[in-house]
Amino acid sequence: MEESKQDKKLDVIRAGLPDDDTLYDLADLFKMFGDSTRAKILSCLQRADLCVGEIAEVLGMTVSAVSHQLRVLRGAKLVKGTKEGKEVKYSLDDDHVIKIMEYGLTHLSEDRQ
Repeated sequence: MEESKQDKKLDVIRAGLPDDDTLYDLADLFKMFGDSTRAKILSCLQRADLCVGEIAEVLGMTVSAVSHQLRVLRGAKLVKGTKEGKEVKYSLDDDHVIKIMEYGLTHLSEDRQ
């Protein structure tokens, strides 16, 4: 029996889907952006490389709370730290993180225009 056009179409779509592990990892990545504190930290780092104390001061948070969130963000490869003397300066890990933030903010601003 010949496959219908609909079946072929669905087979093509199915074949192009990422595997389950990749989709779970993608969902975990987007969970990082689902926390407003982490989003605030990422937003700060979009503007400048900062040390923990500077981020804490800008956001009115404790150094401990910021450090904890930076550990989570480093684990997700969204931020990186570079040792400068006794301090570590944090920055967004790469251009992909910048684009994710920019696209998200652009998407949100579409509703407000």
